[in-house]
Amino acid sequence: MAIAPTLPKLEDFPEPLKYWLNNRTIEEVECVIPDVVGFARGKAMPVKKFLKTGRMYLSPALFFQTVSGDYAEVEFENAWTESDMLMVPDISTARAVPWTSDITVQVICDLYRQNGDPVGFAPRNVLRRVLKLYEDEGWQPVVAPEMEFYLTKPNLDPTDEIEPPKGRTGRTATGRQAYSISGVDEFGTVVDDIYDFAEAQGLEIDTIIQEDGAGQLELNLKHGDPLELADEVFTYKRMIREAALRHDCYATFMAKPIEDQPGSAMHIHQSVVDLETGKNIFSTARGGRSDQFLHYIGGLQKYLPAAVLVLAPYVNSYRRLVPDASAPINLEWGRDNRTVGLREPVSDPQARRIENRVVGMDVNPYLAIAATLACGYLGLKEKLKATKPLTSEAYDLPHSLPRGVLSAIELFQTESKLHDILGQDFAELFVSIKQTEADEFLQVISPWERQHLMLNV
Repeated sequence: MAIAPTLPKLEDFPEPLKYWLNNRTIEEVECVIPDVVGFARGKAMPVKKFLKTGRMYLSPALFFQTVSGDYAEVEFENAWTESDMLMVPDISTARAVPWTSDITVQVICDLYRQNGDPVGFAPRNVLRRVLKLYEDEGWQPVVAPEMEFYLTKPNLDPTDEIEPPKGRTGRTATGRQAYSISGVDEFGTVVDDIYDFAEAQGLEIDTIIQEDGAGQLELNLKHGDPLELADEVFTYKRMIREAALRHDCYATFMAKPIEDQPGSAMHIHQSVVDLETGKNIFSTARGGRSDQFLHYIGGLQKYLPAAVLVLAPYVNSYRRLVPDASAPINLEWGRDNRTVGLREPVSDPQARRIENRVVGMDVNPYLAIAATLACGYLGLKEKLKATKPLTSEAYDLPHSLPRGVLSAIELFQTESKLHDILGQDFAELFVSIKQTEADEFLQVISPWERQHLMLNV
């Protein structure tokens, strides 16, 4: 069944956007979608055109592109006829674009086939597919992402190493200053713009802290609905980049941008609420760990190795997941233990949750949240058993995560249950893209190879 066109209305915009507008006239609307990378794609138009547009179309070919812009070999029927997808604005996502000179609004769109079916490989639809499985069981997942990123000097030549920026003191940022207040103040002008932009967009920041790396910050978000939080991370990444550019620096969400510095993660806190009672199913009536909590962890332990391709999607991602680099190397779990891949933070029973510390900040937030929820769902359905909680350092135990993107591709290809949950169309497309990127990377000769192999072999 075809999607009936519905004309957008200004009165349906969210209240934070109306407050920001303050009776000002919108000049431009950006209709955007997250691609497989998580980058914003779409169309910009005058507001009059937007309000008169019952239908917008977009080519599916943009989903066949790798992060470098090349096209992967896809085997969908008639893929290269590029029959248009229908863009449907989700008015609830309308937010200000406060860094532009014009009065501009961004609206995230959903994608449908012309017959009305959701586009299976669109990241927002992948997450919706997983959430529907929870809803059918009477459950509501709750998530809270943590966003780590680096501010850097402008890197105009990609062959140059990425360098930390200079702060307000004029000195280049140094690492190992976690939780330093003066470290945040060094980049206060950027942080001030992040706060101002977030307020204009109706986004609520929980905390901003200095992380361990040189010029590395962490932004924490309040817990909530997974789709809404994915929309927020998608919006924040664009907004943080814009705030940095205002002050002659870059913001990068690479998993490992600087040698000898920690990587950047997007830890995902997750719990599950019973829709009927509103109670956290991870805790018993007496406040202890429930069987469902342990089943959920069991699902993460069994299926996350195959899902790592989604949580660490690039060759650079695996430079973070190495021993003694403040990142996990296995899927042990424990209470208040930051060396494990799956951490149970200190909390009261209603807030009991598990933190997936494997996820890098270079992910598509919709896909990463969908993948980790899919693993937990399988654990709940299959009543899988978790290992005993670890009270010692997990770094002393064997490395059990994939070591690189090629092994991650192989693991993902073999796990049909994840394909069923995330969608066959998405699984096939994602493997094709990752294989194409890996093949392209193998054609690049690195400085290490020139230094150690050129005259020594």
